[in-house]
Amino acid sequence: MTANAILSALARLADPAAVPVMVDTLGAAVHYERRSVIRSALEALRVFGSAAAGARDTIRSLTTTTDPHVQPAAVAALWAIDGDLAEVMPFLLGFLDDEITFRVCNATDVLGEIGPPASAALPCLRGLLAHSYEWVRVHCAAALWEIGGEAEASAVLDALLEAMVRNSATANHVVACLDRMGPLAAPALPLLREQLALPQRGGRFESIESDEELQRIGRALIARLSSPTP
Repeated sequence: MTANAILSALARLADPAAVPVMVDTLGAAVHYERRSVIRSALEALRVFGSAAAGARDTIRSLTTTTDPHVQPAAVAALWAIDGDLAEVMPFLLGFLDDEITFRVCNATDVLGEIGPPASAALPCLRGLLAHSYEWVRVHCAAALWEIGGEAEASAVLDALLEAMVRNSATANHVVACLDRMGPLAAPALPLLREQLALPQRGGRFESIESDEELQRIGRALIARLSSPTP
């Protein structure tokens, strides 16, 4: 089993007892310049939030690396550990202008976690709803909802539904955001019914696990949205 796989497994178990060895692994990976392990360690430590504070200095030093994968992972981990908005926002806003789409998506995910305090990102997120890549539009729409709420609902809904029609692989992300939108997602009912009636859905990576998750959330959402309002 690779170090990356072990770190991923430890993150899934979410046992704080694993944090010290993960911190040591991060330090060793930095020393030996094992970039993929560095990224995996950052993503794993992010799960533990403030409990991973022992890695703070190392993580902070990685926020200025030129590695396109490591830098956003470091910024996300630093936010999870410290929650210092003033420190991470300049990085996140900068990522939104990046030409590398996964860096844009990673940044929007963190902005969505931050929620309303990240309102400085709203103008840029609105602009990114016109991005040429549907995955960017989906991630930006989800962040818009988490930050701006009801005021952004119409634009968010249009972006999500258009993306799911264009690329069925976005369905899990789309349905998860629709679920968070609650009653405001009601216009999505016809498309949700249509998608779930298909004999084979896209879903993330077309895996059985993702398809089951899509059906579970989608059917629960349809039931809620279809229920008469008291």
